[in-house]
Amino acid sequence: MIVVLKPQATEKQIQHILEKTKNLGLKAHVSRGVERTIIGLIGPEDVLRVTPLEVFPGVEEVMPVLAPYRLVSREFKKESSRIAIRKDLRIGDRKVVLMAGPCAVENRKTLLAIAAKIKKAGASVLRGGAFKPRTSPYDFQGLGEEGLKYLKEASEKYGIATVSEVVDPRDIPLMVKYVDVLQVGARNMQNFTLLRELGKTKKPVMLKRGISATIKEWLMSAEYILSEGNFDVILCERGIRTFETQTRNTLDINAVAVVKELSHLPIVVDPSHATGRRSLVASASRAAVAAGADGLIVEVHDHPEEAMSDGVQSLIPQGFSSLVRELKKVALAIGRDL
Repeated sequence: MIVVLKPQATEKQIQHILEKTKNLGLKAHVSRGVERTIIGLIGPEDVLRVTPLEVFPGVEEVMPVLAPYRLVSREFKKESSRIAIRKDLRIGDRKVVLMAGPCAVENRKTLLAIAAKIKKAGASVLRGGAFKPRTSPYDFQGLGEEGLKYLKEASEKYGIATVSEVVDPRDIPLMVKYVDVLQVGARNMQNFTLLRELGKTKKPVMLKRGISATIKEWLMSAEYILSEGNFDVILCERGIRTFETQTRNTLDINAVAVVKELSHLPIVVDPSHATGRRSLVASASRAAVAAGADGLIVEVHDHPEEAMSDGVQSLIPQGFSSLVRELKKVALAIGRDL
């Protein structure tokens, strides 16, 4: 249920509604827009139906939410959300945010070298996995806290934000100390225990689409995070599994436009995992920006042939710099910056 408040509604009236609905066993989420405030209520349908919310002072209109993903939907919030990664960096603004770096944090020297080059090229966020859930238990699994420390060092040295994947709910307190954005990988998209715990944090969360997930299932997973109070969620389209074998996955470019219609959350695209081929990353990136993506997350490595994971799809720094120059033209053509 959505409670739309009058433009002149006072803070006292808002708090009165929150107190009364809490006593009814309803969970309330407040969205303060440019023109007015909206309160989203979640709880038993019978309570919502019989509670005369329209009579509360300051209430203009009460509407049911038709979408199953209530807090994620544009019904709940018409304005597009802008997620603050740092004080000087928001995703969902006019600027298309570039995230880049190696698939995994392999060692200090390599990470610092890549961080310097991607920052110079125009990236605002350094990516790198410290905990790596791999298909094979015998593959490199990441450096853990040591890798997180290297990310933190690179962040402070080059003034760049960081994003890294969280795999285990028990690792959340540790990762919150080191990185700016907590990433949920495709295989964990429906790890609801992890999603609920991330909903209790104050850190932005980047939620990757599951390997075979529908857009509805993806948005429902985001709802788990928002329902616990964390509205700083960034969606990431990384390709889905289809019958096609020429690429690692199939980039669902439609998802960018569909998500923009259905949800207020920003969306980024991962062209590296979507294609799985270095030669296709630039084309997929241009398409993503043209479709309206709010950001890209691209794998970059100094020596892809020596990378401990995903070297075949990683750009070298020079290739990333060239890509950025191309993307600036695309962004300008659709009225955005890079």
